[in-house]
Amino acid sequence: MTSVEEPARPGGRIRDAVRTQAEILDVATQEFARAGFAGARVDEIAARTRTTKRMIYYYFGGKEQLFTAVLERAYAVIREAEQGLDVEHLDPVAAIRRLAEVTFDHHEQHPDFIRLVSIENIHEAVHIAASEKLGKIGSPALDVIRRILEQGQKSGLFTADVDAVDLHAMISSFCFFRVANRHTFGALFGRDLIDPGRREHYRAMLGDMVIAYLTAERAAD
Repeated sequence: MTSVEEPARPGGRIRDAVRTQAEILDVATQEFARAGFAGARVDEIAARTRTTKRMIYYYFGGKEQLFTAVLERAYAVIREAEQGLDVEHLDPVAAIRRLAEVTFDHHEQHPDFIRLVSIENIHEAVHIAASEKLGKIGSPALDVIRRILEQGQKSGLFTADVDAVDLHAMISSFCFFRVANRHTFGALFGRDLIDPGRREHYRAMLGDMVIAYLTAERAAD
């Protein structure tokens, strides 16, 4: 991965490489989410993982590569959730609502993912564009959405001619905004979008919006 030679283990203790890399990625995720790409420091990550900067460079090659690895793992988590979707037994309306709920739950449970995506957008997705792994990871949700839309349109339940990517963006937009804009929205409007007391309200509202769009009567062109 890099030309840096593997450093000697402190105290001669043999470290589990997989465990060490996972620990580095855990802390790096927190540090990049907290400080951004520019503000994060590899020295700080090394100190918090009880390893060395040289060890991090050995495993990941440098700060750029470490941030890319953090993004790859963050996207892999949501792709795994999407792959686990079991909606084949549901009717199209219930299926699309379930898919929206999975995205809602994931974004709420992974605020660091939201911060990392925001940071990567500031950098115009240069790390994602350069990552072969992210270029191949795709989105299992899109295949699921296409099948649900096809079934819904064939059955007459869905009246809208909707592109799967557009619908994916529609669902993600609400889920992303709710977490990313929590503080500014709260300061401006006095409402916490992450308030546990309103969680089910927002979760149901997302499904209602999507279904309303898919089933709305369209005016003739």
